[in-house]
Amino acid sequence: MNLNDVKFDERGLVPVIIQDAASGEVLTLAWANREALELTLKTGQTHLYSRSRGRLWKKGETSGNVQDLVEMRLDCDGDAVLYRVVPHGPACHTGARSCFHNPVTAEAAPPLGWVLEHVWRTIQKRLAEMPEGSYVARMHAAGLDRVLKKIGEEAGEVIIAAKNPGTDELAWEASDLLFHLMLTLAEKEMSLDDLARVLNERHQPG
Repeated sequence: MNLNDVKFDERGLVPVIIQDAASGEVLTLAWANREALELTLKTGQTHLYSRSRGRLWKKGETSGNVQDLVEMRLDCDGDAVLYRVVPHGPACHTGARSCFHNPVTAEAAPPLGWVLEHVWRTIQKRLAEMPEGSYVARMHAAGLDRVLKKIGEEAGEVIIAAKNPGTDELAWEASDLLFHLMLTLAEKEMSLDDLARVLNERHQPG
């Protein structure tokens, strides 16, 4: 991305959409001037321009909820910027994960990517802390073979559910299978990014 291609408005600002790089969830809409974009690229953390305060600011400078930049993109017209980030804490000053938490229409189920990322982070937290009573901690203590056996069991239940009428049972069993697959990846010190990379490579056009 060439900053010379950015079309700043008459105030020298450009709108910035901030998105969770893992889940695709839109976290907030903010503004940046050229210096904020340069600092974001230089430091690898979100910098913006506050119109109300009339100054540069770093996301998390007071709250500690910093955002690590994964990628910066410019839209087709050059008049909007996208920050894809790894958030360390809520994006909204209210404490909500995203600033877009006030539904106007009926709320839909959250995107699958967001849910998987949330579950993945929970698995990582449980493995790090090993709290008493945690299913993840109990399965980890039982060993990898127990986790793999569970995958076999859940796969069989998915097959049975798919042969039965209706879809509720299938959704339930498929969710169990996905959970134990993620637990296996965690046990092998892999991540969802490893799957994303392989799937992306397989499905490139051409």
